[in-house]
Amino acid sequence: MADPVRALIFDVDGTLAETEEAHRDAFNRAFAEAGLPWVWDRVLYRQLLAVSGGKERIRAFVARHDPARLGPQLDPMVQRLHARKTALYTAAVRRGGVPLRPGVARLIAEARAAGLALAVATTTTRANVEALFDGSTAGAGHGWFATLACAEDAPAKKPDPLVYRVVLERLGLPAAACLALEDSPNGVRAAAAAGVPVVVSESVYTAGDDFTGARAVFPDFAEVTLDTLRGLHAAG
Repeated sequence: MADPVRALIFDVDGTLAETEEAHRDAFNRAFAEAGLPWVWDRVLYRQLLAVSGGKERIRAFVARHDPARLGPQLDPMVQRLHARKTALYTAAVRRGGVPLRPGVARLIAEARAAGLALAVATTTTRANVEALFDGSTAGAGHGWFATLACAEDAPAKKPDPLVYRVVLERLGLPAAACLALEDSPNGVRAAAAAGVPVVVSESVYTAGDDFTGARAVFPDFAEVTLDTLRGLHAAG
């Protein structure tokens, strides 16, 4: 018999909140401020989201679309651009412009009331996560999670399972006792590679993607309860 679920592990971007448009806008503003002729529209950004991590995404874009900038000067430029993008993004979400996705706050409340541990496993920075909690939960979200594993904690980005392994070590739980909530194929592959069962809530930029390996795929968590998740986890 499978272990009962003892922890929920949440991805952030696209799962806790539909943040990607705010990220895209911040990237474009950072590029414009730096005098770069780059504009990431929605079609291009969806393609770039196949690469996890903001700095990695910029490097992938340059390699494909502006290879003349490849060379020793690229890494310092990427660091500057990403730092400015993060500042623009955190300022925007801290103002409350990006709410939690439907059903997320209720699911978290149900899990906390039932005594489940909660954790975050994300490739985004801790500053981005904390800004989201400030803006979308009036700061309450800072007290909801036993641990936040962010980009700083796991330099190997999803689909690498490192961030999930960090969370499992911190929680002191076996993978089979946890359930991951994700929105992307890379997230599904990362959780599965760590042995963590996973369910998906499709986001604006991942709807219709291949989520092979997920226990279930939902349009959002509005109609999903803790009992639903428990059933999916127990089903193996």
